[in-house]
Amino acid sequence: MKRLIRFFVRHIPRPILIRMSGLFSFFVRWFYRGKKVECPICENKFRKFLPYGSKAGENRLCPVCLSLERHRLIYLYLKNHDNFFSEKYKVLHIAPEQPFLKRFKKLSNLDYTTADLVSPIADLHFDIMKIPLEDNTYDWVICNHVLEHVESDIEAMKEILRILKPGGKAILQVPINYDYTKTHEDLSITDPKEREKIFGQYDHLRWHGLDYPERLKTAGFQVLEFNIKDFLTPEEIEKYRLDTREILYINSK
Repeated sequence: MKRLIRFFVRHIPRPILIRMSGLFSFFVRWFYRGKKVECPICENKFRKFLPYGSKAGENRLCPVCLSLERHRLIYLYLKNHDNFFSEKYKVLHIAPEQPFLKRFKKLSNLDYTTADLVSPIADLHFDIMKIPLEDNTYDWVICNHVLEHVESDIEAMKEILRILKPGGKAILQVPINYDYTKTHEDLSITDPKEREKIFGQYDHLRWHGLDYPERLKTAGFQVLEFNIKDFLTPEEIEKYRLDTREILYINSK
């Protein structure tokens, strides 16, 4: 299974992976039945989660809704520490993730729109460095693991800030290399193998470092750091298989 997933992630284009995901989930989930881990999004329990990533890291991917650690962290925050599921919000979800898409679309309190550069499941298609939408439009923008792919993450952040209403919020998570004090980027590196070697993935243009919240502030956001260790027990963190190093940044205008 690890070799199969590693091959898919490394060699199959993302739009095709998205189309294949439902069928893959249906056949795989039955082999992972158990009660050791639990996904807070789909509320299913398993003996463990699936491996995932270019290195097929163990116990990460929910076999049913296909959530990863970051999705489960975000969902727990929105469910337990915000009014996302009850207040009337206008939401833009850039690069919509499988665990959230259908659930958020069904929420009657949300005016929910999705966007992406190429994804077949998105409502709108555009470059997030040049968003063709009006200023002060959205209460929430969700855009996860995208800014490491674009030529200028700061310009993309500024565009997201522009389309947020005053008081609006954005979740803009990225992969962070905890060994780096400062973000490392080099746009002159274009070879996919070299990018994978230096930035961890063939289509990444940078490794964000521990200075990531400062980059968000540079773009104009007010940044609140949400640390799951302050709200869940170690047993709950293990049950949901969360990454204890990941800080959720709630960025407001």
